Amino acid sequence: MDVQTLITAFFTLFVVIDPIGLAPLFVALTAGATRDHRRSVAVRAVLIAFGILLAFGFFGEAVLGFAGISMAAFRIAGGALLFLTALDMLFERRTKRRGEQAHREEENDNDPSVFPLATPLIAGPGAIASLILLVGQSGSALETAAIFGVLVAVLVLVLVFFLLGGLLEKAIGETGINVVTRLLGMLLAALSVQFVIDGVRDIGLMAG
Repeated sequence: MDVQTLITAFFTLFVVIDPIGLAPLFVALTAGATRDHRRSVAVRAVLIAFGILLAFGFFGEAVLGFAGISMAAFRIAGGALLFLTALDMLFERRTKRRGEQAHREEENDNDPSVFPLATPLIAGPGAIASLILLVGQSGSALETAAIFGVLVAVLVLVLVFFLLGGLLEKAIGETGINVVTRLLGMLLAALSVQFVIDGVRDIGLMAG
C-alpha cells in the first residue's frame, strides 16, 4: 500500500471538508444550545455525512459507469470542481456562502444536523467528487479500505473541531481561520490541477 496515496487522500478530504472552517459555523448554528444538545447534533451530523460519503464511495463509480461517464472524464471534471472550490477558499467566497446558508437554516430549524451540517457542509459536492476520485484511483481492496479509514479519521477531526469550536474560534480568531483557509486553498488548487493532468493522461492526450 502506497503511503503517498494515503497522505494525498487525507490532505484532499481534510481540505475539501475543511473541519477548521466548519467549526465557527457549527458554533453559530448551535448558539444557545446546551452542551448535551450540541454534542448530539455534532455526532448526528458526522454520522449522517459518513453514511452519505460511504454510499458514494462504494457506488459512485458504478453510477458513473451506468451513465456512460469514464473515470478519466470524471477526474477532469472533479479536478475542475475542486479548482473552483480552491478559488472560493482563496477569495473567501465559500466561507461567506456557508455562513449565509448556516444563518438561513438557523432561522428556520433548531436541528441543523441533517441540513446544512451533514449535507452540503460536510458531505458536499467537493467531498463526494474527491472520494469517488480517490476510490477510483485505488489499486486494491486494501487501498480502498485505507481510503475509507482516512475518511473516518477526517470526520473524527470534524467532530473534534465541532466540540471544540468555541475554544478554537477564541484561540485563533476570525483572521487566523481566514489565513489557514487561504493556505489550504492554494494547496487544493495545485492538487486539483494534478487531478486534471491525470485525467488528460488517462485519455492519451499527454505522455506519462
